[in-house]
Amino acid sequence: MAAYIIIGIIAYAIGSVSFSVIFSKKIAGFDVREKGSGNAGSTNVLRTVGKKAAALTLVCDILKGIVAILMAIVVGNIVKDVDKALLVQIASIAVVVGHTFPIFFGFKGGKGVATSLGVLLLVNWQIGLICLVFALVIMALTRMVSAGSILAAILFPVLTLFIGQDYYVVSGNYFIFSVIMALIVAFNHRTNISRILSGTENKLSFKKK
Repeated sequence: MAAYIIIGIIAYAIGSVSFSVIFSKKIAGFDVREKGSGNAGSTNVLRTVGKKAAALTLVCDILKGIVAILMAIVVGNIVKDVDKALLVQIASIAVVVGHTFPIFFGFKGGKGVATSLGVLLLVNWQIGLICLVFALVIMALTRMVSAGSILAAILFPVLTLFIGQDYYVVSGNYFIFSVIMALIVAFNHRTNISRILSGTENKLSFKKK
């Protein structure tokens, strides 16, 4: 039990490192949460700070998910009598929750999409790549990052029903896990969903405001 708790706490701490806030303050001199949409994510960094900061934020947020999963895998290989798949799933959920509610930044973070992508690419690279390509296609068609993110999150549980192989840790119920991950991302986009339905959602732009 201790291993699960420790993994959850460490993964949450990793997720709580808000690179969007760090880079926006370092590069532009302001907290990205005070500009644009108020979200601590790479899209808002792109709109308010610029491409360089957005790219750095995106990469680092993806790495948070990857590092959390690698940590869970290492611990699972060292500690005896633990469910390795459960360790990975706890780390995955905790790192995304940490990104959303970062303890180091007043519990006001991002929406967890990039960090979730890092998790997916490591847990099952096939599902990760399919969701990534699907999201990019939706974003290109709608010019809405939120639409691609939400629909890709919904696609994740669907894919687990058809792709039962190539998981980094093959045991465990990944459907329930995928539903939880999808619900977190959807919940974080609840205001975006309202704007999409009302036709007022922001469109993707590469221009710095």
